[in-house]
Amino acid sequence: MSVHLKLSRPNRIYRPSELLEGKVIVETQSSISHYGIRLTIKGSVNLQVRGGSAGVVESFYGVIKPIPIVKRTVEVKSSGKIGSGTTEIPFSLNLRQDENLEKFYETFHGADISIQYLVTVDISRGYLHKSLSATTEFIIQSDKGDLLQRPLSPEMVIFYITQDTQRHPLLPELKSGGFRVTGKICTQCSLSSPINGELTVEASAVAIQSIDIQLFRVESILHGEKIVTETSLIQTTQIADGDVCRKLVLPIYVILPRLLTCPTIFAGPFSIEFKVAIVISFQSELSKLHKKSDSRTPRLWLAMETLPLELVRTI
Repeated sequence: MSVHLKLSRPNRIYRPSELLEGKVIVETQSSISHYGIRLTIKGSVNLQVRGGSAGVVESFYGVIKPIPIVKRTVEVKSSGKIGSGTTEIPFSLNLRQDENLEKFYETFHGADISIQYLVTVDISRGYLHKSLSATTEFIIQSDKGDLLQRPLSPEMVIFYITQDTQRHPLLPELKSGGFRVTGKICTQCSLSSPINGELTVEASAVAIQSIDIQLFRVESILHGEKIVTETSLIQTTQIADGDVCRKLVLPIYVILPRLLTCPTIFAGPFSIEFKVAIVISFQSELSKLHKKSDSRTPRLWLAMETLPLELVRTI
């Protein structure tokens, strides 16, 4: 005996103004009685603050009360019987009700902030039998009316990376011999498009080991009178391996991961921002001893440039 939910769209992506449609599928070897089949949709912003980030005793902090977005229960079938075999019960319900115009944020799975939407089916069977239930997540994207109507600016931010732009100590041979990496990259990007740009190694006294583009999320939570901010790595994309040719233009093309990114948000109790970093790793014996070092920690054999990245949902 089992129950599961099958949504009408394989990608499970819906907009707040649309209907959430699907089927409740019940499989049983014999007919069963029930006291109603109910669907519950629940959306919330889940926040947590880590003690190390806040700089206080960890036990003092923890999970903060979620911010509710939507919670509604509807009955899709009144009490009765379900026959043996496989039974499919269709359902359709509005995500947003006219009298309750909540702010629907896009689905996001972060380290300290999670925006999640769930639909749960419950089949009540009374006190003598265990109820049947199943839960699945559906993905929310912004309504078309809330999307950015104007085209994104094609302008890119010009950057250059040298020994003089680094605020941390470098290898002596890098300081004395020098290096220069220039390029340009877009810092306002549509979630449905890649991060584009280009990069050129103009000179370097030390051989290059790799060039990477790193994507970071910056999650901030208002907790009491403090704003607790945590920066964490989402993904690393290598655009060059080995000592690249000097003055060769290298393309930057980074696909944004779904669910791990969302439109940049500045809400009252929390905010979600993003950054992009260009990281140059130079060949060094020291780097072999720290293969698992934190990418955010400056190292003698690393040079980097970090830029703010605004993500938007476009038509």
